[in-house]
Amino acid sequence: MAGNKKTIEPFLWLGFSGGGVVAALTLPVLLFLLGIAIPLGWIAAPDYAHLAAVLRHPLTRLGVVVIAAMSLIHAAHRLRFTLHDGLKLGKYDAVIATVCYGAALAGAALAAYIMFAVV
Repeated sequence: MAGNKKTIEPFLWLGFSGGGVVAALTLPVLLFLLGIAIPLGWIAAPDYAHLAAVLRHPLTRLGVVVIAAMSLIHAAHRLRFTLHDGLKLGKYDAVIATVCYGAALAGAALAAYIMFAVV
């Protein structure tokens, strides 16, 4: 049966859609709060002790890592298919996929390292 070739493509699309949802729900709120509302004085900036206490909680750390990882997977998938379909570089798909998803994995690992080993 030649048509039953197993691929990981459905999982990549799952990561793409999940990353899009996570990015769409969290990043605009964070950008508004940290980039507009706090600098303009619309809301009071949290003090260092409060932010440090929030970041010390394991669920907050896990949440930040999930947001970073899912956003990076979404971006990697979008970039892969932009290069593949938009720029017609389909003959380099294996290299492009390896670089895109490898960079997303490295970024997620870096986010996990920063959140669990450094902070």
